[in-house]
This record gives sequence, C-alpha cells and structure tokens, in this order.
Amino acid sequence: MTLPSGTDVVAPFDAFRSVVKPEWIDQNGHMNMGYYLVAFDLATDAFFDWVGLDRAHRAGRRVTTFCLETHATYHREVRADDPLRFTTTLLGFDEKRIHYFHQMFHASADFLAATNELMSLHVSQETRRAAAMAAEVIERLARIKASHDTLPRPAQIGRRMGLDAARRAE
Repeated sequence: MTLPSGTDVVAPFDAFRSVVKPEWIDQNGHMNMGYYLVAFDLATDAFFDWVGLDRAHRAGRRVTTFCLETHATYHREVRADDPLRFTTTLLGFDEKRIHYFHQMFHASADFLAATNELMSLHVSQETRRAAAMAAEVIERLARIKASHDTLPRPAQIGRRMGLDAARRAE
C-alpha cells in the first residue's frame, strides 16, 4: 500500500461530509444522540483512511483499531437532511494509540453542532491485543501531528464531566 504523500497533510483534516438521515431523528425532531456517534464513527473511518490505516492496510497486515474512550459534547441540534461537515485534529499518538478530535458542523449554516474526542487502540486481529503500527503510518502521523499542532485547541478537548463546587452549593 502506498500512503498519501506528505503534501496532502492539511490542518485540520476536512474532507468528510454526510447528511442527517431521517432514521436518525428522535421524538424531539432532531438527531438522536446515539447517531451522533455513528456519524463521528464514519468521520473516524475517513480520517483513518487518510492517515494510512485504510481497509487494504488493515486486511494486508491483519490489524484493526478499537475505540478505548470517547467524549461527546452537543452544541446545537441538527435535523433530518441537514448537511454535515466534519473536521478532525490529531492530538497525539504513540506506537499503539491515536488521540484525535472531531468537530461536526452544519455544512450550510456553518455552526458547530457537536464534538467528539477519542482514543483508539491499534490491535492485531489474530491476538486481539494492542499491536504497534507500521513505521510508515507512524511517520505519517508525525507529519500530521506537526501540522495539527499549529491549530488552536478547542475548549472541548480534555473536558471531564462533573459539577463544580460553585454549582454544588446551589
């Protein structure tokens, strides 16, 4: 497999587009929260293809990825047939893990609808255990991270859920 050239490293990755499917709509008339994760998972597939972890690479090397952790934030509702645009920023990686962040925008109104921060693990399909990524993928991730490190960090990155002391007193 030939990885994309270094000249296609963009910050952020901004190539995946989708649309809110009518079957993703809940009783409130907007996209159900579970389908946000479906849409973000499709954005992950596009991002992984771009970094070199595409279907051919995974099949040829008998590897895959598993999601270890995810954190979603919801900002504005989207409805049936709304066009969606996703950006992805590589936050970090090591030989077995990739830490990245998606932003979902309404593609025509250009508002932030939701975010998703993830940690994925590179896994051997044979052992079902963590496995090191190929050197060429690591090298590409390094080029991407250098480019993505120039981006401002959205406030949603690294958040944790909880009530702060001031709110608990209310």
